[in-house]
Amino acid sequence: MERHSMIAGLGFRGQASAGDLAAALQATAVPLASLTALATVESKVQAAPLRALAETLSLPVIGVPQAVLKGTPTPTHSPRAMEMFGTGSLAEAAALHAAGPMATLIAPRSTCPGGMATAAVATPRPQTESPSQ
Repeated sequence: MERHSMIAGLGFRGQASAGDLAAALQATAVPLASLTALATVESKVQAAPLRALAETLSLPVIGVPQAVLKGTPTPTHSPRAMEMFGTGSLAEAAALHAAGPMATLIAPRSTCPGGMATAAVATPRPQTESPSQ
């Protein structure tokens, strides 16, 4: 993954629209043009609203296995996400795992109006460069 990658993690209900997902992304205040991929739990990768958003933004979708998400510590906590996915925030956990083992959140979970979708953005921890380069 390139050093300046920004991965948006998404969590959403079955009734969410592509507009709901886009509104959650916009609520993170991260410029959409800076995103390099979308991520969510594997079971939601083929959801029509997510596919429509990915196509609109020309971004790949990364599916993270639910077993990997389970137990991931997140700064925000949703009882629903904890019950369904075993983590406090599907959006945050998916973003962190898709961005890599040293990832850090640059935008914690944001929710769209109506609460149908959440988004969070993570980036790999920058590599330290030696001054002799």
